[in-house]
Amino acid sequence: MSFLDLAGKTVLVFGIANKKSVAFKIAESLRAEGVIVVSAVRTPDRRESVARILPAGADIHVCDVQQQDQIDELARQVAKRYPRLHGIVHSVAFANYAGGPRPFHETDRNDFLQAVDVSSFSLVGIANAFKGLLDADASVVTISISSTRMAAENYGYMAPAKAALDSAVVFLAKSFSSFSRVRFNAVCAGLLKTSASAGIPGYVDSYLFAERATLRKKGVRTEEVANAAVFLLSPRSAGINAQGIVVDAGMSANYFDRDLVKSALRE
Repeated sequence: MSFLDLAGKTVLVFGIANKKSVAFKIAESLRAEGVIVVSAVRTPDRRESVARILPAGADIHVCDVQQQDQIDELARQVAKRYPRLHGIVHSVAFANYAGGPRPFHETDRNDFLQAVDVSSFSLVGIANAFKGLLDADASVVTISISSTRMAAENYGYMAPAKAALDSAVVFLAKSFSSFSRVRFNAVCAGLLKTSASAGIPGYVDSYLFAERATLRKKGVRTEEVANAAVFLLSPRSAGINAQGIVVDAGMSANYFDRDLVKSALRE
């Protein structure tokens, strides 16, 4: 038996977009552990493209998390095939950067509310729709960011949206504790090389700086974030609930690195 004791369990994964996605790496690691992986993507076109990178016969559903009726229908469809879910992965986020970077106080109301809806409230809607299908000891894991207290100008209003997600994790853990032992946790990732991050204005410069700021002088890999998520989905993390596990290769402890300070003062 594997140390993680996940073989034979069923996990629903939201958010696979391509092979660079955190959700894809999580699903890949789960399958390696013998997990039955069910996937949910946003559109029929996405389902077609994702089907090409997943094993033949993969169970892929379409669900736009902005539509509660689609979330509820997904729960009904999944329940027809699987008697229990042992875990849910919420790796979903969206921000409209089409207008380019702008000062935070100029954030468009609709853009902000959409980001909170997709990136944060969707976890609440999913948890509520699937609460009857979740095993008593199930684990729900979302993907957040390493810090919502760092005002990265190019990231903009997504940081407040992720702050709402971090808080939702705590409140969901508390509310579910009244009738189950279902756990809610977040993996708070440092800067990653993903397709989603490529859409953030000026992201390459931010990533290169973050790489220099890590203790090992090497950026966080998507697989490292995925591995943390898989651990949180496993029974081996049973004592962890309502937490955000930071995976940033020590970046948050290293802002006053000697070389970084010297470099900044030379400019």
